[in-house]
Amino acid sequence: MDGAGVNVSGFSADGLAQIKPALQGVVDAGHLSGAVTLLWRNGDVADVTTVGLRDIATGAPMTRDTIFRIASMTKPVTSIAALMLMEEGKLKLDDPITKWAPEFKDMVVLKDPEGPLDETYPAPRDITIEDLMTHRSGLAYSFTSMGPIAQAHHEALGDVLSQTHAPDAWMAALAGLPLSYAPGERLHYSHATDVLGFLIGRIEGKPFRDVLIERIFQPLGMVDTDFWIPLEKRDRAAVVYRFDEATQTLKPVKFPDLAGPPAFCGGGGGLVSTADDYLKFARMMLNRGEVDGVRLVQPETVDLMTANRLTDAQRAIPFMGFPFWMGAGFGLGVSVILDAEKQAWMGAGTNGAFGWPGAFGTWWRADPQENMVMLYLIQNSMPLEPGSAGELATGQRMAAAATLPMFQNIAYGALGR
Repeated sequence: MDGAGVNVSGFSADGLAQIKPALQGVVDAGHLSGAVTLLWRNGDVADVTTVGLRDIATGAPMTRDTIFRIASMTKPVTSIAALMLMEEGKLKLDDPITKWAPEFKDMVVLKDPEGPLDETYPAPRDITIEDLMTHRSGLAYSFTSMGPIAQAHHEALGDVLSQTHAPDAWMAALAGLPLSYAPGERLHYSHATDVLGFLIGRIEGKPFRDVLIERIFQPLGMVDTDFWIPLEKRDRAAVVYRFDEATQTLKPVKFPDLAGPPAFCGGGGGLVSTADDYLKFARMMLNRGEVDGVRLVQPETVDLMTANRLTDAQRAIPFMGFPFWMGAGFGLGVSVILDAEKQAWMGAGTNGAFGWPGAFGTWWRADPQENMVMLYLIQNSMPLEPGSAGELATGQRMAAAATLPMFQNIAYGALGR
């Protein structure tokens, strides 16, 4: 520390000291089991905070090496893999996905996204790679949809958290459902990145999981990141909890106990990881494609990925009940802050900062202006069932959800500017 109480990373020690009691208060109130946060800035890990328990039943504490289900934090990883193939000339953003996925030929679009499944019109064009990467494919999730299409997704594809289909069968089942919107029309959060992952596997002629291991996890040294948790690591795994309104307590969410990697390794949300593993990926993104001497993509590719591609009209459409794009945009697999003042209601940030969260409350951000990476890892599930995304806008989980902007505000407030 220098005389002003600011460490080498430029944070105030007193400011960083506020993180733990703030998080502890939420844990003590029973809204979270625990959390791990990490701040990296200017070449150093400035702070790691661990609070609470990774397993309430056993009393095992949260630790820096706790393994989390990171859900949609998987999507930026899948997107980087796709962009690596783009650099190699194996795909283009404007390629129709039918080039590798003929089951998506001749798709139909619902006349009313909440209306009858048999009232459709022919899709005006094929879905493209860019449509998948920007969630403008017209595909859906059951939990982001309303009406018959939501139930149809649930019946055809099953539980979004525990898919049991093999990839090809799953792709055929998804392609058999009508699109909610015409390709390119609007951002509608969906299985698009799962499709992207399986396309990557088809292009490379090997399972998608193998592609990620060979091209990203092994080169970056992400030793605890995978689509399953081996037996010898399971004591480090955090239990996913859901707040039970009836009992006002946290209840564990059951996941399959797998002896090996699942058949369905979904690029949209299947990964587990740790704070230090994902830090390597986030630092690679912050440094425009390279970290610790390992380059995955060229700087201009990361620039392309982190530039907003949504129109003003598309940004005006609420995202799962929120005006999420008020001060933000979306690129190729990540959101980016365009106007930090307009986005301040979601927590502190700076223009150009980018990242993407996960459904269990996990979150990360790379902030080029501050040369900073922020990680916030919890395991707090919301229902992912037909129509359930609307609960986000009606107060469900809000006590826990408010903890993330609190962490953001404390972290930015601790910067010794």
